[in-house]
Amino acid sequence: MHHNLYDLTQHPPRSPRVRLGGLVILPRMIDKARATQIGKNGDYNYACSLDRNVLDFLGIEADALKSQIENGLGDGEILAWLMANAKKPRLGQEIAAFSAFHEQRAPSAPAGRAKLTEYQSATPAGAKREDIVTWFDVLDLDDHQSFGGKV
Repeated sequence: MHHNLYDLTQHPPRSPRVRLGGLVILPRMIDKARATQIGKNGDYNYACSLDRNVLDFLGIEADALKSQIENGLGDGEILAWLMANAKKPRLGQEIAAFSAFHEQRAPSAPAGRAKLTEYQSATPAGAKREDIVTWFDVLDLDDHQSFGGKV
């Protein structure tokens, strides 16, 4: 295993926008599991609420997936395992709809909008931006800021 590749104290996990098998969030979740395995997950938590969207969508237990990742499987092998073990097998168009929904997902309730604004305003660069609309925008901005804008 390339330890520095999975060291999330040095760089962020992949963007939630990056897809594997058409699924957003999944590569980011895999990165967090690999980093957790070597104790280098930093501020990132595997099986957080974002990750649970994918786990619930496929009907996969977080611990079961983590075990597979810890066995050293590559991304393609992990995807094959997920598709073979999903309690809720999904068609291509369902996966496409899931990913499109999450890419566009923005807070709808006032509490959620306030939370997004709070995240955005917490960074000097973020406070000035008008293009931070979705939750993925916030995550990408946060990843960038967490590493001094060097991503």
